[in-house]
Amino acid sequence: MASQRRRSSAATIAVFFFLLSLLAVFFQPAGAYYHPQGKRQTVAVFWGRNKAEGSLRQTCDTGDYNIVIISFLSVFGHGKYWLDLSGHDLRDVGDDIRHCQSKGVYMLLSIGGDGDGYSIPSSKSAADVAYNLYHSFLGRPRAGIFRPFGDDTIVNGVNFFIDHGPADHYDDLANRINDYNQNIRDPVGIMLTATVRCSYPDPRMKKALDTKLFTQIHVRFYDDPRCSYNHAGLAGVMAQWNRWSARYPNSRIFLGLAAANVTGKNDMVGVGELRRKLLPAVQKTESYAGVTLWNSYYDSKTHYGRYVKHLA
Repeated sequence: MASQRRRSSAATIAVFFFLLSLLAVFFQPAGAYYHPQGKRQTVAVFWGRNKAEGSLRQTCDTGDYNIVIISFLSVFGHGKYWLDLSGHDLRDVGDDIRHCQSKGVYMLLSIGGDGDGYSIPSSKSAADVAYNLYHSFLGRPRAGIFRPFGDDTIVNGVNFFIDHGPADHYDDLANRINDYNQNIRDPVGIMLTATVRCSYPDPRMKKALDTKLFTQIHVRFYDDPRCSYNHAGLAGVMAQWNRWSARYPNSRIFLGLAAANVTGKNDMVGVGELRRKLLPAVQKTESYAGVTLWNSYYDSKTHYGRYVKHLA
């Protein structure tokens, strides 16, 4: 219960009003994420991939982001768990999460990433991982389970970023996490989201996504020349965007973009191209929800997110 998960009535009241604000944003029709009158995009960003990006509090205080995806819980599935935040001090992260939530920023924990220390080898493993996620990050503390962000801090949901290993049992994990919503009176509950490769389908996530439990799908239109804008053009992006939108019409689809040109790649879409061509095209679909940036470190150098947020 929400009142049992927070130490003071003041904190409970603050969380209540925060959840009401989330209802206004996350349970409106997908196309309503974009507000042309206010010239604001909904912007999500990955945080935790470089210590030089600044603290989580600093990231939220820019005002550039509506959603921050903390990345990554990079080891799980075999009785071991490891949270890799690139050297950020965990003692500060819990307070920063609550600070961000007080500003109306939605906080997700991303599991997986580009390492090879995770997999879900069985249904039992799925149940064990869901149990650990719930008691470590999503719900009530439990004796013997370490809470990296402290007993008072609860993230709003889980982002599946499954980039390596077999596809087995991520559907079981999604169902198991969703089952914990019966313990939660918060109107939003535990949100399930996914970050996928742009070429449809993403074989590691298809079974999980087909559970229809994922309210947000962040599609990475970078790191793949077959469907990144600078390599495949608008037609290449839209061919895949339309497939994702058609297959998951009840999910909110985010356009995943690189916030900088990483060495050896040319994936950052110019602001002019984004404004004139790419955004108008994806915004025609009912499922369009906003833009997801990789990542906050790159964005701290380019301030790409600030431009994106104000694009009409």
